[in-house]
Amino acid sequence: MMKRKASWLMMLTVIVMLSLIVSACSGGGSINTGNSGSSDSSGSSGGNVNGSGEQAVKLRILWWGSQQRHDATMEALKLYTEQNPHVTFEPEFSGWDGYWDKLSTQSAAKNAPDIIQMDSAYLAEYASRNQLLDLSSGIDTSKMDQALVDTGKYQDKLYAISLGNNAFGMAYNKEAVEKLGLTPPQTGWTWEDYWAFGREAKAKIGDGGYVLMDMSRDIDVYGLYQMSKGKGYYVTDDGKFNMDWETWMEWITTIGELREEGVIPPADVQVTDKELDPNLDLLAKGTVLIRQLHAAQATALDNLNPGGMALVTMPRGDEGSGWLKSSMFWSVSANTQYEEESKKFIDWFINSEEANAILGTTRGVPVNNEVLAAMEPNMSEADKMGVELIRETAPIAQPFKTEPKGWPNFRNKDYRMIAEKIMYKQITPEQAWEEIVSKSKEYE
Repeated sequence: MMKRKASWLMMLTVIVMLSLIVSACSGGGSINTGNSGSSDSSGSSGGNVNGSGEQAVKLRILWWGSQQRHDATMEALKLYTEQNPHVTFEPEFSGWDGYWDKLSTQSAAKNAPDIIQMDSAYLAEYASRNQLLDLSSGIDTSKMDQALVDTGKYQDKLYAISLGNNAFGMAYNKEAVEKLGLTPPQTGWTWEDYWAFGREAKAKIGDGGYVLMDMSRDIDVYGLYQMSKGKGYYVTDDGKFNMDWETWMEWITTIGELREEGVIPPADVQVTDKELDPNLDLLAKGTVLIRQLHAAQATALDNLNPGGMALVTMPRGDEGSGWLKSSMFWSVSANTQYEEESKKFIDWFINSEEANAILGTTRGVPVNNEVLAAMEPNMSEADKMGVELIRETAPIAQPFKTEPKGWPNFRNKDYRMIAEKIMYKQITPEQAWEEIVSKSKEYE
């Protein structure tokens, strides 16, 4: 009996010692599988189970934007990890240039990030390829306007969650306009007013600079111009080319005349522009006085010249102008291993007051109406400037149009290439029209 008792005591001692060793190794907390900014060629990775029994997860997340958006997003990700220690992030961010080429390559290889910042111009393209997850459940959108929720739908399924309400307008150098003694642009001004403003300002500036941007390459702006004339968008909802020859010739000829008059920069200056880059943005550099911009970019704009910039509605025609749209979306890759964790993060991102206090309006006006009401009294003057542009645009806004599958490639590559040849005087507008029509047939 004594030997048996001693044997049991020895076994019990071994068990206790093993338990202490395991406890010391685990640390009693979550295991961090990575940190923000880390790279992992294998893509999303799950780690061990943390102390609370939750699987350690690292989510890859991709977005574009200004440095301010990057910084705010990184702070939000840090807060989310503090509140959810089992979740860390592998962020990928860039400017707009090259973003879609990168995402297209990743998606084709089934290696897209778990969470993707999506633009309405590309939503149909990615959804139609079955590259995005259906987000109809798992994310609370009850505090959003239903019309804003619906902007993330493709064929009645929700593939994208709006991150901000937005309007398309124009930004101008308020300080420079005042010094020149010009009447500032006003809400509801017309395209005729816009052209006249350019010529009046140029007369005062003389040979020392330019006034308006060359929008020859921007078919989305031309689309607004054509809509404001009652001729519809440049492509129909079912993918048919819809540019009106007379309206386009009026547009491109006017721009050409303004280029010759020195109201807009020559081609070699215009092509150096990089939106909101402090060293390359033509408005920030003082090369021009006014440029097209979104309300969601108001704070980034103000950072270029604090207190010196202002926003105004797009010039209008008989049918109004400008548009209201979702600034951008979060989508989830159809190939993610972490569907529920991705949805949980997006839900927090749009509905948490803490998150939105950090993010501000870096992606547009917050979509949760209760969150916006709580934030508005404490918004910066720049943020309020963006909100005001949205409110001023609403009464004259054109319906926002997304391009059918394939047409974003026409807009971003084919049309831009042809328009640049006009800018450099390599072809006439008439020759360019023939090329545009010919190229459009490849997309119909």
